[in-house]
Amino acid sequence: MQWSKWLTWKAGRRHPNRYHRDNSLHSFQCDDRKMNSGDILTRSTVWISIVAYAAGCVVFAIARGRADLDRWVRGAWTTGCAALLAHFISAFHFFHAWSHASAYSDTARQTAAVFGINWGGGLFINYAVASLWLADVTWWWFAGVNSYRRRPWLLTLLWHSFLIFIIFNATVVFKDGPTRWIGLLLCLILCLSWLAISRARSLSIAQ
Repeated sequence: MQWSKWLTWKAGRRHPNRYHRDNSLHSFQCDDRKMNSGDILTRSTVWISIVAYAAGCVVFAIARGRADLDRWVRGAWTTGCAALLAHFISAFHFFHAWSHASAYSDTARQTAAVFGINWGGGLFINYAVASLWLADVTWWWFAGVNSYRRRPWLLTLLWHSFLIFIIFNATVVFKDGPTRWIGLLLCLILCLSWLAISRARSLSIAQ
């Protein structure tokens, strides 16, 4: 028997109640540290996703079809998509034990707190966002860097309007305090970026 195991066994024999209390405290501290790291990872990945998307939109607005800048935008949006997937994985792992029912219930609780409606269907919207964004960036990588600007404009406009709507809900509607103001600023930047993109496209068509 190793010394560490022998000492632990002896401590348990001499003071069984204290031994079990110490074990329980150690287990609680480990769980608490795990939850703290999980909380940090879950929160940070969603903000990385939003900031990467916003940065890509700003650069897309000023790129004016330059392939090197469009390539940077593609990388930024891919990073944003990957961070969003990491956010979902972290949330399910650390907070929901990979249970869809738990995630649905938590979504319903948050919706009820804001709108007074006990509805968890927003979770399916989150699934749709992740799936569509993954499809969007995957298509861009396979279709070539110049392909994104040749897509049907209505499709591009609908997709990014949907993303901005989701970001607005996540950072403004369901948040308060400084986070809400940061969310408002980011949504304003996103709207101005896409207005600039739309105007530049209209001018290029007119010419």
